[in-house]
Amino acid sequence: MNEEEHITYLTKEGHEKLQEEYSELKNVKIPAIAARIDEARQQGDLSENAEYHVAREDMTWAQTRLVELEETLRNVKIIQQKQTDSTIQMGSKVRVEVKGVVKEFSIVGIQEADPKQGFISHESPLAQALLGHSVGDVVEVKMPNGMVEYAIMNIS
Repeated sequence: MNEEEHITYLTKEGHEKLQEEYSELKNVKIPAIAARIDEARQQGDLSENAEYHVAREDMTWAQTRLVELEETLRNVKIIQQKQTDSTIQMGSKVRVEVKGVVKEFSIVGIQEADPKQGFISHESPLAQALLGHSVGDVVEVKMPNGMVEYAIMNIS
């Protein structure tokens, strides 16, 4: 794998959210789970102690997520939107018309993608088609049901 494959692209806001999640896990949730495990151990026979087994599963998940967040945060590249650029790039918010309907999308990294909320990954077919284009351009995007045209109305 090359270095580019390890980079995680995030907006400033997305980076802050991941840092908050990391801090919460490390400083609050994991210590709380450790306390639950300790309490359950003190109850004796662990083989039939459901609370102990649930707490161990919670700890495994939390520790795995913590490692994922560490890796992500270690390889973050913050998306810098250039206000003077009139072409679509990562971090751009784009208003388009498609089939007579106006839609807005923000082009973000994979970690922040949430298509239902209008956040599309820079690796998605739609974002790939839009990147580098300007207001007034019409781009065709191959969809499962055929080609769809997107008219770019605004970039911010």
